[in-house]
Amino acid sequence: MSDSGFAVDLAALKAKQQGAWSSGNYAVIGTTLQIVGEQLCEAVDLHAGETVLDVAAGNGNATLAAARRWGRVTSTDYVPALLDLGRARANAEGLSVVFREADAEALPFENGAFDVVLSTFGVMFTPDQETAAREMSRVCRAGGRIGLANWTPDGFVGQLFKTIGKFIPPPAGVKPPSLWGTEARLTELFPHASIRTAEREFAFRYLSASHWLEVFRSWYGPMHKAFAALDAGGQQALEADMIALAERFNKASDGTLVARGAYLEIVIER
Repeated sequence: MSDSGFAVDLAALKAKQQGAWSSGNYAVIGTTLQIVGEQLCEAVDLHAGETVLDVAAGNGNATLAAARRWGRVTSTDYVPALLDLGRARANAEGLSVVFREADAEALPFENGAFDVVLSTFGVMFTPDQETAAREMSRVCRAGGRIGLANWTPDGFVGQLFKTIGKFIPPPAGVKPPSLWGTEARLTELFPHASIRTAEREFAFRYLSASHWLEVFRSWYGPMHKAFAALDAGGQQALEADMIALAERFNKASDGTLVARGAYLEIVIER
């Protein structure tokens, strides 16, 4: 039962989400976010030789960043195709990484198995937030660090999902993923832990707002699914709202798009 009184079928919701993230090709978007993984590894002060788990790793941005620092990395996701893409990237660089299909809400590892647990724009999308947070804490050793990068509610991506929600209402009783980008929610999810946060921005750089929408509509699973679920009129309305959103966050004045996406960089010490 959720806080709002609705009984939520989390298994069904997770299956639906898995279908969304399996559609399109998140790697097209994910590779542009590589700098976030690099910065997160610096924020957690990752040391060579430490055991590292990347949760909901997508195509492996934090995975590669940690492996480049000689971490002993295990990369997990529940979308096998994304793990394959991460594996190809690691192989291209000659990096040693273990890739394993895994659900962020039921991690198949022993208690305290890792020195560092990471997730960049991944674990925040789990339907059962409390369970996912407990799992990350469980597999991180005492004295270890959990490093997260989460979109904020008022930032570009947080508002993107809010805009989609006007056309495709989110499931009743499920907390918005963007709450992971707030200090108040993090304190609830990780009680009795030391939490440090820093506000960061990622610049979405595209040829234009229309170019950004074309890429996201084609390859970003949640948006791809949203457009597919709407009739022609709904698609036109969503397209107009998305272009307006991109322009609202655009800092460029030369016709290109430089949309500043706010996110929270978090280091949790166990």
